[in-house]
Amino acid sequence: MSHLVKIQQEILALPEAEYKQLRQWFSELDWKKWDREIEDDSEAGKLDFLTAEAIEEKKKGTLKDL
Repeated sequence: MSHLVKIQQEILALPEAEYKQLRQWFSELDWKKWDREIEDDSEAGKLDFLTAEAIEEKKKGTLKDL
């Protein structure tokens, strides 16, 4: 039995409250990873096209304020 299968079985055996805590922890971990990826992409210029698009839409008058 693989290590992963053992972990999966342990997760399935958790009481509901602990399972919810684990889900919250994973969710927060995923959001932190996503934030780092966005920051890295922004610093690398991979998102510059979004800024250019927004500036162009603003010039056309089609950019909506939030």
